[in-house]
Amino acid sequence: MKINSISLISVLTLLAGTASANAGVVADFYLGAMAGAGGQTIFTRDDNKTDSSMIFGANLGIDIPLFRLEAEYNYLKSADLHANTAMVNAMFKVPSTLIQPYFGAGIGLAFEGKHTPVPGLEYKLESTAGYQAMLGATIDILALPIKFDIEGRALYVPNMYKIATANTTPDLLEYDVRLKVRFIF
Repeated sequence: MKINSISLISVLTLLAGTASANAGVVADFYLGAMAGAGGQTIFTRDDNKTDSSMIFGANLGIDIPLFRLEAEYNYLKSADLHANTAMVNAMFKVPSTLIQPYFGAGIGLAFEGKHTPVPGLEYKLESTAGYQAMLGATIDILALPIKFDIEGRALYVPNMYKIATANTTPDLLEYDVRLKVRFIF
Protein backbone atom coordinates (compact mmCIF):
# COMPACT_ATOMS: atom_id res chain seq x y z
CA MET A 1 0.00 0.00 0.00
CA LYS A 2 2.78 2.41 0.87
CA ILE A 3 4.64 1.72 -2.38
CA ASN A 4 1.47 2.40 -4.43
CA SER A 5 0.90 5.70 -2.62
CA ILE A 6 4.50 6.81 -3.13
CA SER A 7 4.32 5.80 -6.81
CA LEU A 8 1.07 7.73 -7.33
CA ILE A 9 2.48 10.84 -5.61
CA SER A 10 5.66 10.59 -7.70
CA VAL A 11 3.75 10.31 -10.98
CA LEU A 12 1.43 13.22 -10.10
CA THR A 13 4.41 15.39 -9.09
CA LEU A 14 6.18 14.56 -12.33
CA LEU A 15 3.09 15.37 -14.41
CA ALA A 16 2.53 18.66 -12.57
CA GLY A 17 6.16 19.63 -13.14
CA THR A 18 5.92 18.77 -16.83
CA ALA A 19 2.69 20.72 -17.26
CA SER A 20 4.13 23.89 -15.73
CA ALA A 21 7.33 23.55 -17.81
CA ASN A 22 5.25 23.38 -21.01
CA ALA A 23 3.08 26.32 -19.90
CA GLY A 24 6.22 28.48 -19.75
CA VAL A 25 6.78 27.89 -23.46
CA VAL A 26 3.35 29.27 -24.33
CA ALA A 27 3.15 32.19 -21.87
CA ASP A 28 5.84 34.01 -19.91
CA PHE A 29 4.99 36.12 -16.88
CA TYR A 30 7.24 39.08 -16.15
CA LEU A 31 7.97 41.88 -13.72
CA GLY A 32 9.80 44.98 -14.90
CA ALA A 33 11.06 48.47 -14.22
CA MET A 34 11.41 51.46 -16.52
CA ALA A 35 12.97 54.90 -16.74
CA GLY A 36 12.79 57.49 -19.46
CA ALA A 37 12.92 61.11 -20.50
CA GLY A 38 10.96 63.26 -22.87
CA GLY A 39 8.68 66.24 -22.91
CA GLN A 40 5.20 67.24 -21.96
CA THR A 41 2.82 69.88 -23.13
CA ILE A 42 -0.07 71.18 -21.05
CA PHE A 43 -2.83 72.60 -23.23
CA THR A 44 -5.20 75.26 -21.90
CA ARG A 45 -7.66 77.42 -23.76
CA ASP A 46 -5.33 80.44 -23.65
CA ASP A 47 -1.82 78.98 -23.56
CA ASN A 48 0.30 75.88 -24.14
CA LYS A 49 3.27 75.14 -21.91
CA THR A 50 5.98 72.66 -22.94
CA ASP A 51 8.60 71.33 -20.54
CA SER A 52 11.05 68.43 -20.33
CA SER A 53 10.08 65.50 -18.14
CA MET A 54 11.29 62.26 -16.57
CA ILE A 55 9.39 59.02 -16.10
CA PHE A 56 9.86 56.14 -13.66
CA GLY A 57 7.68 53.06 -13.41
CA ALA A 58 7.07 49.37 -12.90
CA ASN A 59 5.05 46.79 -14.80
CA LEU A 60 3.66 43.28 -14.46
CA GLY A 61 2.47 41.27 -17.43
CA ILE A 62 2.13 38.19 -19.56
CA ASP A 63 3.98 37.59 -22.82
CA ILE A 64 2.33 35.18 -25.27
CA PRO A 65 3.54 34.43 -28.83
CA LEU A 66 2.05 37.42 -30.69
CA PHE A 67 0.72 39.61 -27.87
CA ARG A 68 1.78 41.13 -24.59
CA LEU A 69 -0.65 42.30 -21.90
CA GLU A 70 0.56 44.31 -18.93
CA ALA A 71 -0.44 46.50 -16.02
CA GLU A 72 1.88 49.37 -15.24
CA TYR A 73 2.45 52.22 -12.83
CA ASN A 74 4.24 55.43 -13.90
CA TYR A 75 5.45 58.49 -12.04
CA LEU A 76 5.73 61.57 -14.29
CA LYS A 77 7.90 64.46 -13.16
CA SER A 78 8.71 67.82 -14.73
CA ALA A 79 9.58 71.24 -13.36
CA ASP A 80 5.99 72.06 -12.43
CA LEU A 81 3.98 68.81 -12.78
CA HIS A 82 4.08 65.63 -10.70
CA ALA A 83 1.56 62.90 -11.56
CA ASN A 84 0.93 59.17 -11.17
CA THR A 85 -0.66 56.92 -13.77
CA ALA A 86 -1.93 53.35 -13.69
CA MET A 87 -2.40 51.83 -17.13
CA VAL A 88 -3.37 48.55 -18.80
CA ASN A 89 -1.54 47.97 -22.09
CA ALA A 90 -1.96 45.57 -25.00
CA MET A 91 0.90 45.16 -27.48
CA PHE A 92 1.17 43.31 -30.77
CA LYS A 93 4.60 41.80 -31.41
CA VAL A 94 5.96 41.58 -34.94
CA PRO A 95 7.43 38.07 -35.35
CA SER A 96 11.24 38.04 -35.54
CA THR A 97 14.17 36.52 -33.66
CA LEU A 98 16.59 38.47 -31.47
CA ILE A 99 15.17 42.00 -31.85
CA GLN A 100 11.36 42.01 -31.87
CA PRO A 101 9.45 45.20 -32.85
CA TYR A 102 6.06 45.87 -31.26
CA PHE A 103 3.32 48.46 -31.14
CA GLY A 104 0.45 48.89 -28.75
CA ALA A 105 -2.06 51.00 -26.90
CA GLY A 106 -3.13 51.47 -23.32
CA ILE A 107 -5.89 52.94 -21.21
CA GLY A 108 -5.87 53.85 -17.58
CA LEU A 109 -6.06 56.52 -14.95
CA ALA A 110 -4.01 59.59 -14.01
CA PHE A 111 -4.27 60.35 -10.29
CA GLU A 112 -2.59 61.86 -7.23
CA GLY A 113 -0.63 64.72 -8.67
CA LYS A 114 -0.17 68.46 -8.71
CA HIS A 115 0.58 71.18 -11.23
CA THR A 116 2.32 74.38 -10.15
CA PRO A 117 2.29 76.62 -13.25
CA VAL A 118 3.66 79.61 -11.31
CA PRO A 119 5.16 79.77 -7.80
CA GLY A 120 2.43 80.02 -5.15
CA LEU A 121 -0.32 78.62 -7.40
CA GLU A 122 -0.97 74.88 -7.16
CA TYR A 123 -3.66 72.72 -8.73
CA LYS A 124 -4.44 69.19 -7.52
CA LEU A 125 -4.99 66.70 -10.32
CA GLU A 126 -8.34 64.99 -10.52
CA SER A 127 -8.51 61.26 -11.18
CA THR A 128 -9.16 61.14 -14.88
CA ALA A 129 -8.81 58.71 -17.78
CA GLY A 130 -5.63 58.60 -19.83
CA TYR A 131 -4.79 57.01 -23.17
CA GLN A 132 -1.44 56.05 -24.66
CA ALA A 133 0.20 54.59 -27.72
CA MET A 134 3.62 52.96 -27.91
CA LEU A 135 6.13 51.77 -30.47
CA GLY A 136 9.24 49.86 -29.50
CA ALA A 137 11.61 46.95 -29.85
CA THR A 138 12.44 44.10 -27.47
CA ILE A 139 15.99 42.84 -27.22
CA ASP A 140 16.05 39.27 -25.95
CA ILE A 141 19.06 38.04 -23.95
CA LEU A 142 18.94 34.36 -24.90
CA ALA A 143 20.86 32.85 -21.97
CA LEU A 144 19.17 34.94 -19.25
CA PRO A 145 15.53 35.43 -18.18
CA ILE A 146 15.83 39.16 -18.93
CA LYS A 147 14.47 41.24 -21.81
CA PHE A 148 15.13 44.89 -22.61
CA ASP A 149 12.62 47.17 -24.34
CA ILE A 150 13.44 50.48 -26.00
CA GLU A 151 10.18 52.32 -26.46
CA GLY A 152 8.69 55.57 -27.66
CA ARG A 153 5.40 56.52 -26.08
CA ALA A 154 2.75 59.23 -26.17
CA LEU A 155 0.29 59.67 -23.27
CA TYR A 156 -2.78 61.90 -23.48
CA VAL A 157 -4.74 62.89 -20.36
CA PRO A 158 -7.74 65.18 -20.98
CA ASN A 159 -9.24 67.40 -18.28
CA MET A 160 -6.48 66.96 -15.69
CA TYR A 161 -7.94 69.52 -13.28
CA LYS A 162 -10.37 72.45 -13.29
CA ILE A 163 -9.31 76.08 -13.21
CA ALA A 164 -12.32 77.72 -11.58
CA THR A 165 -11.32 81.32 -12.39
CA ALA A 166 -10.87 80.62 -16.12
CA ASN A 167 -13.59 77.95 -16.41
CA THR A 168 -11.23 75.64 -18.31
CA THR A 169 -9.67 72.21 -17.88
CA PRO A 170 -6.10 71.66 -19.15
CA ASP A 171 -5.05 68.58 -21.11
CA LEU A 172 -1.69 66.81 -20.87
CA LEU A 173 0.35 65.32 -23.69
CA GLU A 174 3.40 63.39 -22.44
CA TYR A 175 5.84 62.00 -25.01
CA ASP A 176 8.97 60.15 -24.03
CA VAL A 177 11.56 57.52 -24.83
CA ARG A 178 12.08 54.88 -22.18
CA LEU A 179 14.21 51.86 -21.39
CA LYS A 180 12.42 48.92 -19.79
CA VAL A 181 13.99 45.88 -18.15
CA ARG A 182 11.76 42.82 -17.72
CA PHE A 183 12.53 39.77 -15.59
CA ILE A 184 10.80 36.62 -16.88
CA PHE A 185 9.64 34.19 -14.20
